Amino acid sequence: MKHERFNYKNLDDIKNKAKELGVYLPFAETTSILKEKLFVSHGVNWENRMGIAPMEGADSLPNGAPSELTTRRYVREAIGGSSVIWFEAISIVKEGRSSAHQLMLTEENLEEYKEFTEKIKEAGRKANGFAPYLIMQANHSGRYSNPDGKPAPLIAYRHPEYEKLRKADDSCIVTDDYLKGLEESFGKAALLAKKAGFDSVDIKSCHGYLLAELSSAYNRPGEYGGSYENRTRVLKNGIAAAKVYEDSDFKVTARIGIYDGFAYPYGFGVKEGEGNVPNLEEPIRLIRELKENYQIDMVNLTMGNPYVSTHVTRPYDAGKYIPDEHPLFGIARMINGIGEVKKAVPEMIISASGPSYLRQYSDLLSAGAIEEGLCDHMLFGRMSFANPEFPKQIIETGRFDAKQVCVACGKCGDLIRAGKHTGCIVRDSATYLKYYREFQEENK
Repeated sequence: MKHERFNYKNLDDIKNKAKELGVYLPFAETTSILKEKLFVSHGVNWENRMGIAPMEGADSLPNGAPSELTTRRYVREAIGGSSVIWFEAISIVKEGRSSAHQLMLTEENLEEYKEFTEKIKEAGRKANGFAPYLIMQANHSGRYSNPDGKPAPLIAYRHPEYEKLRKADDSCIVTDDYLKGLEESFGKAALLAKKAGFDSVDIKSCHGYLLAELSSAYNRPGEYGGSYENRTRVLKNGIAAAKVYEDSDFKVTARIGIYDGFAYPYGFGVKEGEGNVPNLEEPIRLIRELKENYQIDMVNLTMGNPYVSTHVTRPYDAGKYIPDEHPLFGIARMINGIGEVKKAVPEMIISASGPSYLRQYSDLLSAGAIEEGLCDHMLFGRMSFANPEFPKQIIETGRFDAKQVCVACGKCGDLIRAGKHTGCIVRDSATYLKYYREFQEENK
């Protein structure tokens, strides 16, 4: 199918296109539900149903601490009125760092993080009367590790689709002993996150990083591959290690990729013999177990791999390749897949992902998804780069400003993959256009 750009004049045009494609998108009539508070658990109440999705800025200091540019991004988001800021991936070990500019929290830079989180919370309190809820995303980049600015992949198993773009060999496969040690590293990361002033820590398992790759390690031998129990072992043991530090003021959560976009045996959320058609039996089982066995109250669900199956993770107008599906298929797959999990585990508070392709209509999609019980809360990633004040616009006017929305051009993705300081070159060009020009010069 030829890729189509976003040329819709109004919401009816989008609805008609969705009907033509045979996909369902849950648009609401108004955004009023997005302004409502959300009770998450005892002691955790979010001020509205809108939040910031993790978007890496590749702008840390060499020691992993936040730079002035990092602080600028998050302070702007706090002022913008989001109830939740789900932070970008923060590495828990040096070898798992995605670049020399990825955030990394350590004992040595802990004081810098304390100042960082307090500045963000104070900005929110001053602008809106509340501090946003801050979730630290603890991550190991796995095959996307570049700790010294060059590829140093650490992989769960050999993956032919991933290795088309990024080489790896058998020497890159991590040992069971390494994975066992990593479980406790997530516990240490949780303690540091708590000391640093975050309200929660996310044990991240999505987007092709190490824990997510383990979830599809059907053919890996040993105690971390093969069976469902083995493939989810590091995630669950990492959560258990983090839960030691949980109390009324600090919670443990997870960001889970429920579908990778690849057929068995190279993707999670599929079944043998069914190709790459989503089968959410295992993801539903996982979310149910996180709720019932680990007392996790909230999760964020997502799909795909932004390096390889970008159109699954965040449908776009322009990117590295032309998908064989219309972008509305991706939007529908994401929100309805998340809805399938929510309906199966209704007691779990679920933040959904990936609406920004719909521009000024992504607010009505988000409201409709919540109204129809497909999720409880929506996180916006690319939109937060383009316009961090989108929640305030909803609260004050009821709609997004069409002149400030993300245009799904994919250029922020180019910057992060290149390890450049990342933001919106369209809406924040004074800050980020120069980095994109550097990227263009280097790739002539």
